[in-house]
Amino acid sequence: MTGRGILLLALAGALLLAAPLVADRYVLSVLTTVLWFAYVGQAWNVMMGFSGLLSLGHALYVGLGAYVAAALFVHFGIGPWLGLWAAMLAAVAAGSFIGFLSFRFGVRGVHFALLTIAFAEVARIGFDHIGWLGGSAGFFIPVAEEAGNDLANLRGSPVLFYYVALALVAGALALARALLHSRLGYQWLAVREEPDAAEASGVDLFRARMSAVVVSSALTALGGVFQAFYFNNLFPEQVFSMGRSIEIILPAIVGGIGTLFGPILGAFILTPLGELLTYLIEVTGYDLPGLKQLFYGVALVAIVVFRPEGVWPWLARRLGLARRPGETAVPPNREGTR
Repeated sequence: MTGRGILLLALAGALLLAAPLVADRYVLSVLTTVLWFAYVGQAWNVMMGFSGLLSLGHALYVGLGAYVAAALFVHFGIGPWLGLWAAMLAAVAAGSFIGFLSFRFGVRGVHFALLTIAFAEVARIGFDHIGWLGGSAGFFIPVAEEAGNDLANLRGSPVLFYYVALALVAGALALARALLHSRLGYQWLAVREEPDAAEASGVDLFRARMSAVVVSSALTALGGVFQAFYFNNLFPEQVFSMGRSIEIILPAIVGGIGTLFGPILGAFILTPLGELLTYLIEVTGYDLPGLKQLFYGVALVAIVVFRPEGVWPWLARRLGLARRPGETAVPPNREGTR
C-alpha cells in the first residue's frame, strides 16, 4: 500500500472510532450492521478469495456459533468470551467434516458449493425441531434490567456492540493480511490458481484446503456469537437461511473477491443502500415483495458487467492506493479477476 493509502486508512479508522460521538442510535445500528457484514464477508473471503473454495452455505457456521454460545450462556451461565471457543470448535468440526467429504472424494467447484448448501439446510431443519434450543419458536437471550455496559457478558449499549464489531473487522483484516504474507497464504494462492501445478511443486492440496475451511469457519462462527448477543434472539429459519449465506458473500463479490479491503468496501456500499431502499419504501408506501432482493440482484449484475473484478481494485487504481494494479496483497488470477 502506498503512503496515500496508509494515510486514508488511518483517517478512515479515526472516523470510525469517533462515529459514536456524533451518530444517533439508528445510524450507529446501521454502522454496526455494516461492520458485521464486513467481518463475515472477510471470513468467507478467506475460503473463496484466497483458496478458491466456493461456499454458498456459510450461514451454517454463523448459526452454529450463535446457538452454541447462546445455549452455554442461557443454560449453563458460561459467558460469551468462553463460549466463543466452543462455538468456533463446533463450526470447525462441521467445516472439517464437509471438507473431508469433499476433498477426499474429489468434490470440487459447484459440487462443493452444493454440499455446503445441503449442510446448511440440514442444520436449519434440525435446529427447527430442537426444543431445548427453542425450535421454530425461537431461542432468546435474556437482557439485564440494569443499565450500563457489561463487556464480560457482552451486555450493554449499542456503542459497546459497535466497538466490538469494529474490533472484529480490524482483527480480521490484520489476520487476513498476515495469512496472505505467510507460507500458508502463498500455498492458498497457488492452489487457487493452478491446483495441479501446486501439487506438483510439493503443496499438500488436502491440507491447504482444509486449513482454509478451518480458518474461515472459525472466524464466521465468531460473527455468529456477536449476532446472538447483539439481537438476543435466534430463529433457525433466519440464521441458517440461504438468504443469509448470500448476504454474507455479497460484500466480497461487490468489493472484490480475494482482496483485503473488498469485503469492507462492499459492506459499506450494500448495507447503506439497502437501508436507504427500506426508508424509501416506508416513505412512499410501495412495499413490493422481494424488492430488496431484486435490488441486490441488480447491483450484483451491474458489478459483474461493469466491474467484474470488484469495486475495490478499480478504486485502488484510480486513487493510487496500491503499488500494484488492483490490490496490495493478492495478485489477479489468470482471467484478470480477483
